[in-house]
Amino acid sequence: MVGYNPAAMTSSTAEAVASASTALPSTTSARVLLLQVRDQRAAELHEQQCFLDRLSLAPERLECINVVERPVPSLAEALAADVVILGGAGAHSAYLDYPFTEPLIDLVNELVERDRPFFGACFGHQFLGRAVGGSVVHDPANEEIGTFEVELTAEGAQDPLFRGAPPRFAAHLGHHDRIDRVPSNLVTLASTARCAQQVVRVAGKPVYGAQFHCEMTEQHMRERVMMYARDYMSGDDPAGQLAKRLRPTPYADGLLARFMTEVL
Repeated sequence: MVGYNPAAMTSSTAEAVASASTALPSTTSARVLLLQVRDQRAAELHEQQCFLDRLSLAPERLECINVVERPVPSLAEALAADVVILGGAGAHSAYLDYPFTEPLIDLVNELVERDRPFFGACFGHQFLGRAVGGSVVHDPANEEIGTFEVELTAEGAQDPLFRGAPPRFAAHLGHHDRIDRVPSNLVTLASTARCAQQVVRVAGKPVYGAQFHCEMTEQHMRERVMMYARDYMSGDDPAGQLAKRLRPTPYADGLLARFMTEVL
């Protein structure tokens, strides 16, 4: 279950947490396990709220484990959830090794082998690529911070997740790393000019990754990037710079809900 500390969050996020406690019961009974890689408590809580909002979940339906602070869950623990999500990581890179790396690779592969629904977001997307046999590189020359146009590949246009999707749509991005070598079992569903693997799927499996942040609204994106402004922005007015780079992302906003519908 999610634990909240509104004082540790921005005012808008704290208001969202407060309103969630009085909202109508969730229309979904799914149990979701969110695996987090966070070294900032504010970012950890912010990410939890973003997924709660996007998935329309009641807080008790979302179990959160921050693998920076807690052991990677066992396979039995992960199988108790209907869906496993591996979120982002402001201060960690998927191409580097940490104490959680090997056990998390093992868990991801066990879930893939068992056809369990899995979604990787940003770091989680990159980590999925590494776990199933690909590689991840640090590529600041092609970083994407802000809102960018994502284009479906031919395979993406045929994938059930993108049924009825426009060929191009806007999405929020914030990354310096990207999937580099793509294993044969990983299908690229969408790309941008700077990053070829924007959405991937393990072939024939309910296992997806998105480099972009479909869990975040435009306001959430402002809040999150400013938590890591020194890493992602330069100059004297990072908030002003970021505001110029962001715009609404109506199609991407619904991607997680469509994922849940497709895999459950």
